[in-house]
Amino acid sequence: MALAGSAPPAGGVPAESLEPAGRVAADAGEPADGVPAEPPPGELRRLYRLMLLIRRVEERLAADSAAGLLPGGVHLYIGEEAVASGICAHLGDDDRITSTHRGHGHFLAKGGDPKAMLAEIWGKATGICRGMGGSMHVADLSKGILGANGIVGGGLAIAAGAAFAAQLDGKGRVVAAFFGDGAANQGVLMETLNVAALWQLPLVFVCEHNQFSEFTPSAQVTAGEIPARATAFGIPAVTVDGNDVVAVWRAGGEAVRRARNGGGPSFVEARTYRVHGHLEAEALLLGGGRYRDDAEIDAWRRRDPVEALAARLVSSGRARPEELGEDAALVLATVREAAEFAHASPPADPGLARRLMPAGLRP
Repeated sequence: MALAGSAPPAGGVPAESLEPAGRVAADAGEPADGVPAEPPPGELRRLYRLMLLIRRVEERLAADSAAGLLPGGVHLYIGEEAVASGICAHLGDDDRITSTHRGHGHFLAKGGDPKAMLAEIWGKATGICRGMGGSMHVADLSKGILGANGIVGGGLAIAAGAAFAAQLDGKGRVVAAFFGDGAANQGVLMETLNVAALWQLPLVFVCEHNQFSEFTPSAQVTAGEIPARATAFGIPAVTVDGNDVVAVWRAGGEAVRRARNGGGPSFVEARTYRVHGHLEAEALLLGGGRYRDDAEIDAWRRRDPVEALAARLVSSGRARPEELGEDAALVLATVREAAEFAHASPPADPGLARRLMPAGLRP
């Protein structure tokens, strides 16, 4: 079904519509044997708005990149929105996540401010890292977002440290580490799985299996099944349809519940697809080469996670098409407002890097 809304009203989406619900399963009357089969109706509608926000933000960045307006490259999350949204639905601000170079969706799903994120990507002083980090390093400690990371698998060991700290403070906090199938072949994953299992850390490993390691199909560089890396250490693992937000929500809820109750780490492999390239304007790098064909991309587009959730809401009677149109219009207004804020903001101060540097290291 079409997702584009009519002309959006001023003001954007109310903040409460996009903030992570935080520990949803418990709030929804979690049954004794685990997480409910589906989110409550209000939560499912919130997930739709959140996924649509991620999609529209990424589409705006794609357009700005194509127009040559961004100060650097961007790696977009289009097609993978259900993973971050379904996992982060169970996390509050006190819980933490680590992210990847494709981290915009994680940032927004965990409650990050779209204005501050776009300003950061634009290299502006109003950015979440004052314009000094850019697209691959968005972070907000107040929301438990420990940061995106330009190193493949770079967030895994950071997540282990954060999970150890959470275990020590005894407040029931949980850490989720997002990483891709390419990072599943990094040694740091095995080291982190080992420590997490030995110490029974409250850590949820979330492998976003989007079928590619940069420009290489995963099947050409990955032997065996990725979840088996976790089960070898005695960590429970599950594979879910990463384009079905309900399936991700359920698996994420069970993993977070286990970690929060002292049951140790879990591993979730979400099978999804990176609809856009490794990075925008990758055609310039490939020099006309191709590593996938249009038929494959089209086949995955027909499994679009945002459209699938919209169809589910309508077919189940939980939302009328006109209500989803209103949601779409509000999201578009929010994205437009965030982009205008970013464009109008002053540029980052290059001198800030030197002022923040320890005195002994300054040139």
